[in-house]
Amino acid sequence: MEDITVEELKMRRDQGENPMVVDVRETYEFDEFNIGGKLIPLGTLPANLEELEDYKDQELIVHCRSGARSANAKAFLQSVGFTKVRNLLGGVMDWQAKFPG
Repeated sequence: MEDITVEELKMRRDQGENPMVVDVRETYEFDEFNIGGKLIPLGTLPANLEELEDYKDQELIVHCRSGARSANAKAFLQSVGFTKVRNLLGGVMDWQAKFPG
């Protein structure tokens, strides 16, 4: 599935949609700033797959600080059978740059 931009995600949320978003950053990063969603740090993703089982065939958006870790998360999730994984391009850095405050 195609990746998603911060603009598209923000627009969808503003319209009342609530897609499943997984933040694969570390806890301290999430505590400093987050855009919502479920925190599952990348290193713990394999051990926490049961938390995402309901989304195996539904849209699942993964994000991190810049998009690199979430690209790895997307590849991993696809390798274990998730069919509609999207990476948030630019991650939190892009979100904060475009939607400060």
